[in-house]
Amino acid sequence: MPDLTLIELLHGKHAHADSIACVEGVTPELAGRQITDFPHSIWQLVFHMNYWMDYELKRIHGQHPAYPDHAAESWPPHSAPANENEWTNAVARFKTLIEKLAELAGSSSEVLHRNVEVLHSSESQASMSVVAVAWQTAVHNTYHIGQVALLRRVFGVWPPQGGGDTW
Repeated sequence: MPDLTLIELLHGKHAHADSIACVEGVTPELAGRQITDFPHSIWQLVFHMNYWMDYELKRIHGQHPAYPDHAAESWPPHSAPANENEWTNAVARFKTLIEKLAELAGSSSEVLHRNVEVLHSSESQASMSVVAVAWQTAVHNTYHIGQVALLRRVFGVWPPQGGGDTW
């Protein structure tokens, strides 16, 4: 049975902002903008979410992606994309990865409850199912999408065209 709540979370239903709407319409300049005492730009947050969605989807599909030696490896080295193309590609990849997670959440119960191999000591040593990994990934994204929404509000570009709470 599909996990409809997870699908809705990925698409910004109920109390969650639409992840895709939060990153669409952001210019490369805005994506690279930073504020004092906040460690990341929107570009860095999207890169980081892409990194971990890609990692977890590979793991779910039986691949063995290398776990980073240091957390810094899951963040880009620069606060801004190198050019408009790099930002456009990051947003397109973000959309694709969100859709892959939503598609996976729509899978049969048999698929959702299949075990996912633990590849690193930081991952749960308990049995991890596909749905558990998908939920962990979605919650990770929710945390960072909240940061994107906050930055957009600070920069005066909230709500996004796709909508978002303003109260």
